[in-house]
Amino acid sequence: MVTWQADFYHHRRQQAAGRVLWELLICDRNRSFQFEASCPQSEVNSNWVAVQLQLAGGGNLPDVIQVFRPQCLGLIEQAGRSLGINVEPTRRTFALKQWLQEKQYPTVVDKPPPAPLPENLWGEEWRFATLSAGKVVEVFTEQPIPILVMPEFLQPINLGLASTVSVPGVVIYGGRQSMRLARWLQEARPAALNYVAGAPDGLVLEAGLVDRWILVTFTDPEVVAAGRVYEQRKQESRGLHFLLVQPDDSGMTFSGFWLLGAED
Repeated sequence: MVTWQADFYHHRRQQAAGRVLWELLICDRNRSFQFEASCPQSEVNSNWVAVQLQLAGGGNLPDVIQVFRPQCLGLIEQAGRSLGINVEPTRRTFALKQWLQEKQYPTVVDKPPPAPLPENLWGEEWRFATLSAGKVVEVFTEQPIPILVMPEFLQPINLGLASTVSVPGVVIYGGRQSMRLARWLQEARPAALNYVAGAPDGLVLEAGLVDRWILVTFTDPEVVAAGRVYEQRKQESRGLHFLLVQPDDSGMTFSGFWLLGAED
């Protein structure tokens, strides 16, 4: 499968006549292929993007184009549809972001304040947990889990983690809402789950391109201390962590499992 990563944005650069200049940057995952083109804002539309995609491919279009910036997602999706290319919204465009940073272009996008998780999805209990890096993949690939998300690039062996490293995570016991919560999470596309200090402290789920959700809040000193340890362990595991949803603590049935990682 051929995958490109693309960005189309103005980056505050101006043409001589004072018109805003938009730039299209396209690369593959290892930047062995790079393409760039620009146009004035008056010419910005999905047809222009489609033409540039065809020029970039030279007759060999990709299967998937990954996009991290919400402002250009719609245009690239329209262009992709016209050419039969799937467009995947994802924060994980590492090669493209590296290129943008080298050009001194911003890669951080504005995010809204986190919103509370819908009440009809609340689980019954939750807890912090850990798994050794050597068992993360083994334990859950052997289980009949309806929703299992383990991107290859996040698997411990590909991050160079020793098998004894503790990978932190959060387990939610959803009770009767377990599968409903797992399906909602799958649609939300979890990216990271962070402990955030505040009044109260809480866990914030980063999802989609810019979505943020408050999964739980807490004030108990022991839970706060556990949240700090959770973040420390994330640093030790190179950002790798997980989210597990199951009906109860019997260990017999699972609803969903996601490997998560640091955004950049």
